Amino acid sequence: MRKWMVVVWLLMLALIVFGFFWFNQLVYLLPTPVPASYQQVHNGEHIGLPSSIARQKHKPVLLHFFNPDCPCSRFNVAQFNTLVKNYSKDVDFVVVLMTSKNYSAKDIRKRFGISVPVISDAKLAASCGVYSTPQAVVLTDQQQLFYRGNYNKSRYCTDEATSYARIALDGVIAHRNDLKFDAMALKAYGCTLPNCNL
Repeated sequence: MRKWMVVVWLLMLALIVFGFFWFNQLVYLLPTPVPASYQQVHNGEHIGLPSSIARQKHKPVLLHFFNPDCPCSRFNVAQFNTLVKNYSKDVDFVVVLMTSKNYSAKDIRKRFGISVPVISDAKLAASCGVYSTPQAVVLTDQQQLFYRGNYNKSRYCTDEATSYARIALDGVIAHRNDLKFDAMALKAYGCTLPNCNL
């Protein structure tokens, strides 16, 4: 009898753990719900960058909207750091911290190995049309929206064919306005912004 109770208990524990992982996976496979008051921001629109962003003129900018408490954001840190390493000669990078918790820029840089400026600016998310993390926003050297979307189709950012942020960076550097992205690139997946009331 005792053996059966242990087996049933272990089976229930396994089902709970499996259910948790299944639910967690399902949540991040579904698109992030669009806020009711969402205002679409179109490619080509001018995005006013705050004075807190130090940037070089005549260089495009990648704004990385990041929440350290979002699993999806943590999954793509390695890809983001690779983009910084490969493109920092041609593009300015800024991490836009989107969290209701009190993290300092120094904490984020140290914890995630980030070497670029980290700012907190919820208004910037609204002006770029961002309502989830992680999201990449690529601006032209004239601060016009070139791309807003996902980094990759794969949750772990391992699919090179759908490395959307890299494709956008190559396009903005080459001044290509003919790039077409599929729905997976442009539909937000990830964590809803904290206090998201766009």
